[in-house]
Amino acid sequence: MRRKKLFLQIYPSYLLITLISLFAASWYAADTTQKFFFDQTAANLEAKARLLKNQIAFQVSQESNMDSFCKKAGEQLSARITLISISGKVIGDSQENSERMNSHSNRPEVINALKGETACSVRYSSTLRKHSMYVEIPVENDTAVIAVIRVSVTVNSIADQSSSVRSRIIFGSVVIALIAAGISFMVSHRILRPVRIMKQGAKEFAEGNLKYRIHVPDSEDMGKLADAMNLMAEQLDERLRDIVRQRNEYKAVFSSMSEGIIAVDRDEYVIRMNEAAARMFHAGFSEPECRSLQEVIRNPDLQRFVKKALAGENPVESDIVFYYNGEHILNTHTSPLLDNDGEQIGALVVLNDVTRLRHLETMRRDFVSDVSHEIRTPLTAIKGFVETLRGGAIRRPDEAERFLEIIERHVNRLAAIIDDLMNLSKIEQEKEGQGIQREICAVRDILVTAVQVCQAKAREKNIIFELNCDSEITVPASPPLLEQAAVNLLDNAVKYSDRDSTVRITVSLMDREVVIAFQDHGIGIAREHLPRVFERFYRVDKARSRKQGGTGLGLAIVKHIVQAHGGYVNVESTPGKGSLFSICLPRV
Repeated sequence: MRRKKLFLQIYPSYLLITLISLFAASWYAADTTQKFFFDQTAANLEAKARLLKNQIAFQVSQESNMDSFCKKAGEQLSARITLISISGKVIGDSQENSERMNSHSNRPEVINALKGETACSVRYSSTLRKHSMYVEIPVENDTAVIAVIRVSVTVNSIADQSSSVRSRIIFGSVVIALIAAGISFMVSHRILRPVRIMKQGAKEFAEGNLKYRIHVPDSEDMGKLADAMNLMAEQLDERLRDIVRQRNEYKAVFSSMSEGIIAVDRDEYVIRMNEAAARMFHAGFSEPECRSLQEVIRNPDLQRFVKKALAGENPVESDIVFYYNGEHILNTHTSPLLDNDGEQIGALVVLNDVTRLRHLETMRRDFVSDVSHEIRTPLTAIKGFVETLRGGAIRRPDEAERFLEIIERHVNRLAAIIDDLMNLSKIEQEKEGQGIQREICAVRDILVTAVQVCQAKAREKNIIFELNCDSEITVPASPPLLEQAAVNLLDNAVKYSDRDSTVRITVSLMDREVVIAFQDHGIGIAREHLPRVFERFYRVDKARSRKQGGTGLGLAIVKHIVQAHGGYVNVESTPGKGSLFSICLPRV
């Protein structure tokens, strides 16, 4: 339905009321004026008739003179004068020949006049063929009516007079209507001006300009309305600022959380999701709201978990494992999402990436298991040989000596394990506390010392060390720790290299780091073992490693020493061809 402007509803109403009032007043005035003219004309005619009555009363007996008398009187009075006898015969008329006129005995006004009454009527004159007004009065002698005198004028003359007045009334009404239309227009505009001001203010408020203030009009009612709207705008502005501030705070907290947050409704459509959740599942973060969870995150485990959470009212917790560039473990916790009335409208899913934590827990369990196993083996041997000695072997010197040597070897192994664990713990503590004391040292001097330490074992297998290092190459490092790392790598190279082979130590300068490479030609390491060779107690061949006397902590110590210096360690190996361990340290 088409809506009309308020002005087009008010102004035509005012104008219509004004025009109807003017029409009614004009019609009433014209009708009253016409009646007034008729009454005035009748009174005037009656006065003229009474003026002639006394003159005619003395001459009515002389009928021959009455016609000329009427004509003369009609000219003087500007009216038609007719004299009628009691028999109805016209004995005189100012405009017609009385002898040719019909009897008027049957005329209503004549009949009433003959009864002694004054009569007035408006009717069509068959003589003049015009509508005329007639006034008849009786002419009396002392005792009876002797004749009737009739004075008349045509209605056209009365109409001409009343028409002139009516024209003036109509003209005045038109002028007044135009003036009223203008006044109505101005009044309508004046009435609607505050409304337009309110409309403009409401438009500004709707467009968000709550600083805008409506001019308060003079009208009491409109002034109160303007004050109320200005107060509403002020309160809305204050509340919107509070809402925006709270929203920004919530958004900042929501975005800064390391935990992933996903809010879904009962139909599994995403209500809100933060960036952390999107990063965890490598999902796009562009407008995830109002989209289904299956569309945003394509993970069946999460979808099943959310369905389970929506099906119940109690919190649910579980780990979700998915693979994307490796294994990722998310600890997922859900709680019901309630509205203001306490009704459940969905679920809130909180995600924590516990991949590292779970791996650390696994490493801790493996470490405890490995340490227990590594320590239990020599302890079991020691206990067994001690019991053998106490059982009588101590009285056999040769066997007792051999058993004591075995016990001593296992004790030395336990001591080596403990020493390596202590060194490893010390390195980790210094790394966490940033307590490693560094100095600018020559790499060649450190490597020469390490070669000298391992030279005795190398001679037993006729292994030669080749060192290629510029004496000017330096790094910021702790010389004892860097020497220990080099000794551990050289010791491994000697253990797992064939006799009469060569171990090469090469130092090269890169753009931002110094690379120390240890190349052996031993048994090598299979590809599947390379990612784990630097873990504690991890052995590629456990039987061979124990036979060689290793503790399983050498490479782990190397990794932590290098990391404590801000570097990293790499390994490349081919089974049967040897291995290449590289220590990469930042340059000065």
